[in-house]
Amino acid sequence: MFPVNLKYCLLFRKFQSALFTMRGPFSAWISVFLRFSLMISLVFLSHDGFSQSKKELQNKKAQLQKDIEYTNKLLSQTKKNKSASLNQLVTLNKKISKRSELINTIATEINGVDKEIGKVSGNIEELNRQLNNLKKQYTGMLYYAYKNQNSYSRMMFIFSAEDFNQAWKRMKYLRLLSDYRVQQRNMIVSVQDSLNGKKQVLQSVKQDKSSLLTVQEQQKQLLDKEKKDQVKTLNSLTSKEKKYRNDLKAKQKQEQLLATKIENIIRKEIEMAQEAARKKAASSVTASTSKKKIETISSTSALASTPEAIRLSNNFESNKGRLPWPVEQGFISSSFGRHTHPLWRDVVVNNNGVDINSSKGAKARAVFEGTVLRVIMVVDKYAVLVQHGEYFTLYSNLQEVYVKSGDKIITKEILGLVQTNEDDGKTEVHLEIWKGSNKMDPEIWLAKN
Repeated sequence: MFPVNLKYCLLFRKFQSALFTMRGPFSAWISVFLRFSLMISLVFLSHDGFSQSKKELQNKKAQLQKDIEYTNKLLSQTKKNKSASLNQLVTLNKKISKRSELINTIATEINGVDKEIGKVSGNIEELNRQLNNLKKQYTGMLYYAYKNQNSYSRMMFIFSAEDFNQAWKRMKYLRLLSDYRVQQRNMIVSVQDSLNGKKQVLQSVKQDKSSLLTVQEQQKQLLDKEKKDQVKTLNSLTSKEKKYRNDLKAKQKQEQLLATKIENIIRKEIEMAQEAARKKAASSVTASTSKKKIETISSTSALASTPEAIRLSNNFESNKGRLPWPVEQGFISSSFGRHTHPLWRDVVVNNNGVDINSSKGAKARAVFEGTVLRVIMVVDKYAVLVQHGEYFTLYSNLQEVYVKSGDKIITKEILGLVQTNEDDGKTEVHLEIWKGSNKMDPEIWLAKN
């Protein structure tokens, strides 16, 4: 035991009191540290989430800009004909649609930026509060260290211990206090750095918003101009209504002729496949079960009765929403099913597939591997029918074809040259997808642009 007098006893009590006093701040600091660390993690995670969403919006904007530039290219081709055309109106409508979508995308991005500004501002307030708390605690520690900076007092605090074990604990405590002060100082520096970083982020985000607002205003001005062009084109076309209505009737007559031929070809293919399946079933089952099995053969199962046909059918179906487009670049000018004509509200158009506008010289290509079933001539245009097991795809409005019946083709293989209408400059391929005798909407099968 070390000798102790009254003065040293009082000093011991003072340090003992300090020990219990410092336990509170130390625990509080740990709590602050953990909460602060968690807050910083959440701040940067939320910012990463915003960055990811921002990247997606920027990718969408880039694609829309690309689509608008392509419609500009098509419009420049159609405008070589000085008189307004229906194709020009359709292309202009698509351009206006893409421009409106672009403006909405920019508005969504601005809304995200506003939310990010709010989050960053809140983070700055929280960091300021944490910084003030840390500075307050650190000031208290420095004041205590200043009052007990005498090395003689520290030594007496150690040597006034009742035994060696207590003296060792007091030495450890003093080291802990020293380490704690260093950690507290480092924490203040870290918070200050984070605060400065968030202020820079806030400034950058505000600049992003300013740029987006400028771009949005420019796009709105372009949209207003395009809508005026749209009205002008509509007025011009109205004066030629009789001619365009006659052209529409002629086109619908050709489409009906092609549809009848396709339906007949597919029906015959199904009948032949069913007959072959019946013969196979009759030779492979007993007399008592053959009649029932033969009667239950469906059109689709008959078309996919061989391993190769089954493989093609399954692979084609598994690629729904991922099939390549029948032209390298283009946009859907007329969708599947019944819808109102773009010029006359009293006319309803029924489309068995989709029409895709492309640029002059575009080549039609297969959306999937298969076998060319027929090459058909309708008036002055060609159509190619390809079989993929129980599925069929039709490519029409071709000026030239590069395949013949029976050819095995691969995905994206060139089938022919898409015809360009010399009167209005329109280059348009028609695509249909059938499952057996049922027409499908090609748009949901094609990959998104």
